[in-house]
Amino acid sequence: MRALIQRVRRGGVRTAGVHNSIGRGLVVLLGVGQGDSEADADTLAEKTANLRVFSNKEGKFDHSLLDVAGSALVISQFTLYGDSSKGRRPDFTAAAKPAEAERLYEYFLRSLEAKGVPVKAGVFAADMEVEIINDGPVTIWLDSRR
Repeated sequence: MRALIQRVRRGGVRTAGVHNSIGRGLVVLLGVGQGDSEADADTLAEKTANLRVFSNKEGKFDHSLLDVAGSALVISQFTLYGDSSKGRRPDFTAAAKPAEAERLYEYFLRSLEAKGVPVKAGVFAADMEVEIINDGPVTIWLDSRR
């Protein structure tokens, strides 16, 4: 499972009548790969909730999402498994099949919430408009297999 995490001042998602937004926190673009499991989702949820990417008074990364009472906006993003090593069109065969990806995406949302993080989400497999107002910018790549 992969997550591209951006520290934000605010973030939002719009699709088919749904609009969710957060203030200070993290936007998590989440991709589910073939062979991923609930353990992968739990690993990334734990890391996301406790990742120290918010600055203390001295400007050092010392606080987590939980420490600053921030929120997470989680967007499904199968394209994180795109492989463009051959040709010009990315190959997405390493991404999980939609039914399994949706199940693990929903599981990740619940796991992150269970850790005390207020969570908003996009709509799985929908075309979405995502607004990200970076803070920093700070962007972190996580992979549950590394």
